[in-house]
Amino acid sequence: MSVKLQKGQKVSLSKENPGLSKIIVGLGWDEARPQQQKGGFLSSLFAAPVQDIDCDASAFVLRNGRLVNSRDVVYFGNLTHESGAIRHMGDNLTGGGDGDDEQIMIDLQRIPPMYDKIAIVVNIYKAYSRNQHFGMIQNAFIRVVNGANGQELVRYNLTENYNGMTAMIFGEVYRHNGEWKFAAIGTGTNDDSISSLAKRYQ
Repeated sequence: MSVKLQKGQKVSLSKENPGLSKIIVGLGWDEARPQQQKGGFLSSLFAAPVQDIDCDASAFVLRNGRLVNSRDVVYFGNLTHESGAIRHMGDNLTGGGDGDDEQIMIDLQRIPPMYDKIAIVVNIYKAYSRNQHFGMIQNAFIRVVNGANGQELVRYNLTENYNGMTAMIFGEVYRHNGEWKFAAIGTGTNDDSISSLAKRYQ
């Protein structure tokens, strides 16, 4: 049975699932439907088209909680970590459809011992130039799935108001006392790029 977390809660992944090796971190979101424009049919017909919201998920692979090398950022421009233990499954440009919009595969047993945490973050591509923010997104979630059998282990649904926020720290997979755990973070930021968001961990 999947554990439903609230913001700030933590859960052990390996203690509850002996032998757990590979996990899939799935992230999902939906673009909120714009309110019906005033002015009737003709006004809506000639209104400027709304651009799709392109959310980009990334994994920051941290040493002692810090990002020490740009190669430790796994994202659409660097899909596989040099250790081979973390792999981004590709960029979803719109967030449309049901289920996970982006997935990050993690082989817990192959993560080198110098790494203790993997922060899972999402930023809106060109958020400021497109005038987009997380208040325009609904049904956002992060979940952890057992890579061996597809069973969902943990889910965290983001429920706060994130108006004006252009990036989000969704959650963290981390190693503590020999166990792998997951923390539900749900912290919004005003960062406008992956590199800007990465500076928070340097």
